[in-house]
Amino acid sequence: MIISEIFLLHVLRSNSTCKFVSFDFTHTFLPTVYVTVFILGVIGNCLGLKSMYDNWRKIGNVNIFVFNLCLADILYLLTLPYLVVYYASSSKWIFGDVFCKILRVCFCINLYGSIGFLTCISVYRHLGIVHTLRAKGRITARHSVMIASLVWFLVFLQCLPDMFFDKTNNNVTSCFDTTSDKYIRKYLKYSIGRTVVGFGIPLLIMLCCYGHVAFTLMTKKDIDVILKLRCLRLVVILTLLFSICFIPYHIFRNLNLATRIFKLDGTCLKWYSNVYIANQVGNGLACMNSAINPLVYLFNSDELLMKCFVKCGRARRQSAAVSLVADCPLQN
Repeated sequence: MIISEIFLLHVLRSNSTCKFVSFDFTHTFLPTVYVTVFILGVIGNCLGLKSMYDNWRKIGNVNIFVFNLCLADILYLLTLPYLVVYYASSSKWIFGDVFCKILRVCFCINLYGSIGFLTCISVYRHLGIVHTLRAKGRITARHSVMIASLVWFLVFLQCLPDMFFDKTNNNVTSCFDTTSDKYIRKYLKYSIGRTVVGFGIPLLIMLCCYGHVAFTLMTKKDIDVILKLRCLRLVVILTLLFSICFIPYHIFRNLNLATRIFKLDGTCLKWYSNVYIANQVGNGLACMNSAINPLVYLFNSDELLMKCFVKCGRARRQSAAVSLVADCPLQN
């Protein structure tokens, strides 16, 4: 009896703690991040597009993926002013239910579009360094365009179900980034599936590609040591930035959805408010990717890796020539 009373008291305290989640952090943190990312992202992506235009032939077919990456980032950046107005006005939505759904779906499409094209770039770089001779001349611009179109199509299919979930309350004064409590259980399943397909699989592909690239660079003895170290450092930075921007977003997004379900079931956790704050920080980190991409992918990085491509290509051509000479018998 005493144990049951203690348990009941614990639940009541947990519920009283969980009912009052402060949104002050969100209303201060997200507008600040969104404004900063919007300014830096627009400037960076515009300069990045100019840099890509000036070096179109030098970069190669990867420029098609880089262009689509810029396009996804810019389209996402255009949604930020509306979100700044929303969160800065204490989460009061004034643009209607339809536009709320369009805005949230655009966020989804551009977010996972960026992930998709970053993955394509990592695969291209892997082929260029690890399989230089095999890939040379076989991946044409037409192939790159077809792959880019396929990425957009798959991302659209992945984000389309988000349109069918409630995004506003009855008074249309809120614009949920997930959905209302009524459909939260279904949305959690959809969110987990989207995380696995839209982020988990691309993350594994990127880790495998850049891991193999790092291994190839470390084992190559005919590449300048300084150039090798710079390339390795770049590969590590690219992988870390991708992980830092997107891993917290997906983990805490799904964890926050789960805690909302726990609350509806009457089992409220004391650390619910901490999960909510972590979820908002994850949103900010995911947003920052649009401002970071131009700095990492459009300035110097491809030029540096192209040197590795050339070095690896020369080394393999020389080794192929040596083996050919060794295999040919001497003629008297």
